[in-house]
Amino acid sequence: MNSPSFFTLLILCIVTNIIRSVYEILKHRKLLKPNKITFIIILINMLVLWFSWYLLCSADPYKLTVPFIISYLGLALFIVGLILFPTALFTIKSLETYDGDLITTGVYSRIRHPMYLAFLLWLLGFPIYFGGLYSFALASLFIANVLFWRYLEELELLERFSGYNDYKKNTFF
Repeated sequence: MNSPSFFTLLILCIVTNIIRSVYEILKHRKLLKPNKITFIIILINMLVLWFSWYLLCSADPYKLTVPFIISYLGLALFIVGLILFPTALFTIKSLETYDGDLITTGVYSRIRHPMYLAFLLWLLGFPIYFGGLYSFALASLFIANVLFWRYLEELELLERFSGYNDYKKNTFF
């Protein structure tokens, strides 16, 4: 892929990250109530984000020569994230419209935000695997964005569940 394609993918990744962040802010300020329509929109947005992220990392015009073991460590990070995400999703069985009790079983018994952790592993794994310098630098911005989403969700969970602080003390991330 050439540099204009990289630039197009870069813009697409940035725009989809912004859309998700605006959604999270609106949801946090209670200006938007999640429903099936918003779920579908955000799901499509996230699919575009992750697909374009993969393509962007593979098209990074400035490749670093990384040792074989480091490259495959990046692939391993991605694969762990790929396993972690659906495991968390099947445990919670819902996303934006969940209104039940605090889930503390399955992967949630150890990790508070396994889906966000999976996102972080994807964000780190691909640039390491592909050896892309620009995409690795961009990953730090996107990681900050995912941590912001997590922060907003933590505020909501603290408000919704009286035992959330105790749960936080006994889980990672």
